[in-house]
Parts: sequence; C-alpha cells; structure tokens
Amino acid sequence: MEVRFIRSGMLTTVQDLGRRGLMCEGVPVGGAADSFALRVANLLVGNPEGVPALEITLLGPEIEFSKAGWVAASGARFANVPAWRPFQVAAGERLKFGDRIEGCRCYLAISGGFDVPAVLGGAGTNLAAAIGGFHGRALEDGDVLVTAPSLRVPTGHWGIDERMLPRYSREPLVRVIRGAQAADFGDALFSGTFTVTPRSDRMGMRLQGPRLVRKAGYDLVSAAVAPGTIQVPPDGNPIVLMADAQTLGGYPRVAHAAAVDMPLLAQLAPGDRIRFAASGVAEAHALIHAQNHQLALLRHGLAGKMAPA
Repeated sequence: MEVRFIRSGMLTTVQDLGRRGLMCEGVPVGGAADSFALRVANLLVGNPEGVPALEITLLGPEIEFSKAGWVAASGARFANVPAWRPFQVAAGERLKFGDRIEGCRCYLAISGGFDVPAVLGGAGTNLAAAIGGFHGRALEDGDVLVTAPSLRVPTGHWGIDERMLPRYSREPLVRVIRGAQAADFGDALFSGTFTVTPRSDRMGMRLQGPRLVRKAGYDLVSAAVAPGTIQVPPDGNPIVLMADAQTLGGYPRVAHAAAVDMPLLAQLAPGDRIRFAASGVAEAHALIHAQNHQLALLRHGLAGKMAPA
C-alpha cells in the first residue's frame, strides 16, 4: 500500500523503538518519544511492537491510502481520529487529523508497518543526524510512504481497557531518581511546578519554574546522559533529555526520570506544567516491570482477535 501525504502536519516522522546498544559509540537511542503509545498502536493492528509507525506532533496530517487497510492511533488525541482502537480505511480514503484534543504526540500504526530501511539497527528518524525514516527528515506535503505486507489483521469491533494507559495529564507528577549532583541542589527540584517552554523538542524539554541554584562550584567532567536525565544549565532552568538526547553532557545531573513516566513527559506540549517527586531505583524497576506485564497481557489478549492477512 502507498500512503500519500496531502498535508504533512507540523512535525510528522517515522519512528520505531530506537537504536539500542550504540550509546557507547555516540549514537542516540532515538525512536518514539512515547514508546508505550507506539507499542500499543502496533499491537492493535497485528504488528510486532517495534515496527515503524508515524509520530505526529501537535498538528496532524492529512493522508490518503491507496488500498484498504487497518490503522490505529494512540498517544495524543485528535478530532476525527478514533483513539486506542483499530479501525479500517478504504482504498482512496483520506484520513484528516482534526484539532488536537490532548497530548503532544500521536502514533499512527498501519497493518504491516512502513517499509523504510534500517540505519545502524533502527528505522526511526534522527533529524539532527539526517538518518533513518524517510530520507532522514520529517515528512513533507506530497511524500509517499510504502507499507510492508500485513501478516495479521484485526477482526471484530473492540477497544482496550484504558485503565492500562499511562496517567496522561497537562500537569503530571513525574517520579525521578536523584542524580549524581542532586546534593548540590537540595530539594529545589521538588519545591514547585515547572512549565514546558516552546524551546523544547525531541532532544530536550526545557522547563521554567523554581530556579535551581547549585551550592557547590567545582568543575564537572562530561559524563554519560540518556533520555530521562535532568540537567541544570547555568541559568538554573532544568532540561529533561528526551528521545534524541546526546550521549554525553557537561551540565550537572540533578535527577533521572523513571522510565515508566517517560510517556507522561513525551505528551507535554509548550505551556503544560510538571511536578517532580523523588523515587528510588527499586520502585522505578518495579513500576516498569508492572507496565511491561500489562503489555504482555494485552499482547496475549489480542492474539485471539487477529486473523491471518
């Protein structure tokens, strides 16, 4: 099937679950900012969880399908597009995303997934390096993506229990583990509410709120960072590193977001607010294991709702 972009939206890219195991070589993980939403969208249309899908940011596209197929949208909600359930599109049909209702990033999976080449073990678009996805860039008006053959497709009419979804909110409470330089800032990170600024992107979310003032003044050697690391630049306004984050950083590391709450961060738009709560490594591990268990139950439950394509 061919998928033609009549209008591409604000920032629509092809994403998967990222490039794993290459951070030591300086290659960012990348992939979907909200990996939970991408995994569920793929499961809903009978795909393996990590096949390439669309990541749609803030303003959705209008796309045309050359053949009939099954699609599912998850994450951010847009008018005119059913959320968290599969639905069928007809040959020649156009899907037009309406106004954004909530969230920042929507994931549109199609049965079979998008057929794009892997680069360094991943198919996701890294805009800074201009690799992956569709020619290493965001989709533009008139672009055409091709899908891979479908192996399984949904049968019947159903949805999922939305109680399993992350606690998406415009002002979430995000759990963090204290970072290497946490003691230099005391409890300032937990002292109030921060606002997401327009200077945020897939590399980092810049926040404004209670200013984090470092007590110690010693120099730092650049150290490893990853998606979820919260750094504090000299202006005292923290930066939460996101999916396309660099692999080394020289700013103090005040905390690291629990993996289970990264979807909450991925769905924040400029102007949304965020609060942080201290957690521990054991709790963070237990939370992500519980979420993976829920996904395993969903995977098992959907097995009986799919038929060979």
